[in-house]
Amino acid sequence: MSDTTVSPGILGRTRGLLKRALRDVVDGATSLTNRSDLNVSPDLPDDDLARLQQRIDASLSGRGGEASARANAAELGRCYLDFNDEGRVRFLRLLTDEYGIEPSHLNEAMDAVRENADDPRAYSRAIEKLREGLFSPRMTLLRQFNGLKYGIKFLVDMRADLRGLLRDNPELAPLDAELKYLLSGWFDAGFLELRQITWNAPADLLEKLIEYEAVHEIQSWADLKNRLDSDRRFYAFFHPSMHDEPLIFVEVALVNGIAGNVQELLDENAPIQDAEKADTAIFYSISNAQPGLSGVSFGDFLIKRVVEHLSHELPNIKTFATLSPVPGFRRWLDGRLNESTELLNHEQEAALRAIAGETTDDSQLLPALLDRKHWDQNEEIVDVLKPVLEHLVAGYLLYQRRESTGTAFDSVAHFHLSNGAQVERINWLADRSDRGMTQSAGMMVNYLYDKAKIDTNHEAYVTGSEIPASSGVRNLL
Repeated sequence: MSDTTVSPGILGRTRGLLKRALRDVVDGATSLTNRSDLNVSPDLPDDDLARLQQRIDASLSGRGGEASARANAAELGRCYLDFNDEGRVRFLRLLTDEYGIEPSHLNEAMDAVRENADDPRAYSRAIEKLREGLFSPRMTLLRQFNGLKYGIKFLVDMRADLRGLLRDNPELAPLDAELKYLLSGWFDAGFLELRQITWNAPADLLEKLIEYEAVHEIQSWADLKNRLDSDRRFYAFFHPSMHDEPLIFVEVALVNGIAGNVQELLDENAPIQDAEKADTAIFYSISNAQPGLSGVSFGDFLIKRVVEHLSHELPNIKTFATLSPVPGFRRWLDGRLNESTELLNHEQEAALRAIAGETTDDSQLLPALLDRKHWDQNEEIVDVLKPVLEHLVAGYLLYQRRESTGTAFDSVAHFHLSNGAQVERINWLADRSDRGMTQSAGMMVNYLYDKAKIDTNHEAYVTGSEIPASSGVRNLL
């Protein structure tokens, strides 16, 4: 799974829609209540920050009813969209510092729960009071956007901004956690609509697919048309409040046998296959289209829904598998080689040194060859590297886990394994694009979704007992 960097063109048009929608709400409230506009500078200096805080307080006070609260939220959103980076940080810090949970109120509520443990009715009331105390004022403010046109999209984009600021502003983490909590509820998989996208879809939606594709870049409109042809399927999840914005999408190729090379799979000049005769569905790209929904899980539901849909549409499809990148392999490999050369045995080191040269440090034998331009076209280098790298990738996928969680070190592997897939096959030089060569020395992986084993594989993985894999992959070790 990959997050996407949205292009300035798409982002600009989206923010333009948000501004117009929020402006309409503000104008409507102004005409009814004679309220004045809130105009603040893009960098939100102290005087403007104070006036903004007054408007937030008014919105939270409940004065004027629900319509007034929505208008205040719309005005705050309109201001936010005009802020520069400094102004956004100041606004987000204001929400974090001044509108969080009041510790004294929370402590009182927890004391009441403990004190009334023996009185069922009083205990129930205390629990409810505690539950209310866990709901911060800023969450009340954020929920007011839910009733606005494009309001949820505004919050999704604001969280995308926030996540981009967290590294330099870690104090904003509580706000990010609360936004994620709200969005997780609003974007529950039960609320989402699965749509198949075809070449006849609106042009602005097709343009978004090009911009949001995060795994294998869509090179042109002809490339997109090829991915939407009769032997391909393109599915996306949509939310009722963001009906023209894909949340996550998957690209599927209908083929015979498990595909092992992405350039061949995406070849625009390849003949179109008969979907009715295909026996395998290959999931070759899954892209998160909304960075603001990072950590909100619905990708697993997407795959299961697509498998179910294809099983009904094309009952001849018996095999469901991916052709997936190994995005963390080269970074992990370089790190391990800098720490130790024990990844390689003496025979492997000797074979590599014969090509890399006697003056190359042990830790740099592999990097020296992998960094050579067009090494994949040199048969001598390929013959030496192939068994070494296949062995290392197999070990990386099956044995490398994150210390904090015990999950697979590779993010794509974790996604598919947690959904019940198994590591089926490692494909040598399956992606010769610049990204593929840089991330994983061109190697890709097939994860197999065997419907009869999905639950067993999922259980084995999440309990930490093993990472399910075929005998062919295990033999590489």
